[in-house]
Amino acid sequence: MQKILVPFSRWFVGLLFIFSGLIKANDPLGFGYKLQEYFEVFHINFLNGWATGIAILLCVLEIVLGALLLFGFWRHQVIKGLLALIIFFTFLTFVSAAFKVVTSCGCFGDAIPLTPWQSFGKDLILLVLIVYLFVYRERIRPLTNHKNWQLGLSAFVLIASLSFGIFTYNYLPVIDFLPYKVGSSIPESMKIPEGAPLDEFLIMYQLKHKKSGETKAMSDKDYMKLEIWKDENWEIVGEPEKKLIKKGYEVKIKDLIITDGSGTDYTKELIENPFYNLVVVAYNLNDVNEEAVAKTNALALNAVEQFNIRSVLLTSNSAQDAAVFSKKMKLFMEVFYADAVPLKSMVRANPGILLLKNGVIINKWHYHNLPSFNELSATYFSK
Repeated sequence: MQKILVPFSRWFVGLLFIFSGLIKANDPLGFGYKLQEYFEVFHINFLNGWATGIAILLCVLEIVLGALLLFGFWRHQVIKGLLALIIFFTFLTFVSAAFKVVTSCGCFGDAIPLTPWQSFGKDLILLVLIVYLFVYRERIRPLTNHKNWQLGLSAFVLIASLSFGIFTYNYLPVIDFLPYKVGSSIPESMKIPEGAPLDEFLIMYQLKHKKSGETKAMSDKDYMKLEIWKDENWEIVGEPEKKLIKKGYEVKIKDLIITDGSGTDYTKELIENPFYNLVVVAYNLNDVNEEAVAKTNALALNAVEQFNIRSVLLTSNSAQDAAVFSKKMKLFMEVFYADAVPLKSMVRANPGILLLKNGVIINKWHYHNLPSFNELSATYFSK
């Protein structure tokens, strides 16, 4: 039995850790946002400024430990490291599930969303398998006993995983799992398709017997079916509550509302513009790359002068702060406002640019690889 279970556990754990690390390293900024949620829960907000760096290091640690387990190198230390990591993750997912403090653990990023209880169950399985590997670690044989090969392969995995995380942080995810990916239609992502199942609810009543004082909860359907309402001894106390019994179709984009400084809703006007328009996303003006903003501002000026391309800047800052920033940077773009959550999902950069046409995301860029006006003109505007 051990001849089967040890290799199975080794490959299952190793591959899952590598997969988990790669998925999160594909979007380290998003993983950093998730870590900030945990920092808030445990009142360690002073780590927020380090969240992305910690995210990259955790991804590298997962990938390296998973790879070393598959290689069979330094089995004692590697399995102890995996055991410490999975105990830590199991604790976090249990806290998330039991106290409902973080709705999604971010174990596999936005690629495979898991509920906290699903994540906790997954971590328990991994914990059992890693404990099993720890008990029978002597049965794990290395891919090679040559020290130079061991060091060389380990260094390659370390450098490759670290480079991947740094690259995706600076040049957007290689694979975009968010609803604002290139080619998606924002208006369509905000709608429920015709015929799609809707959420199903029950109205729950709290009943109390006037004589005995007995209390019980009952759905509106049972209330009518059993004709409890005919019995004058039972009365409804408190306010009825809606209970979700079956989740229906969930729109991909449900929290995007774009307003001007006075609160007027411009969402429909901006996202359904039938022509090209440039949307510069700077969710936090206090921490934005000002040099990049200056470049996007020049880009917007050329676009409107030569092709009448509408250009806007979206931020979650207050109108007062935005006005000060706009004056300081001599912004040509119109400034609109939205919540930070959808803005962070639009583009993993501060600032980043989206090129929209009729609500479809034609392309988007990190500020590190902004296209020149001539490139935009030749590729899009002049056609």
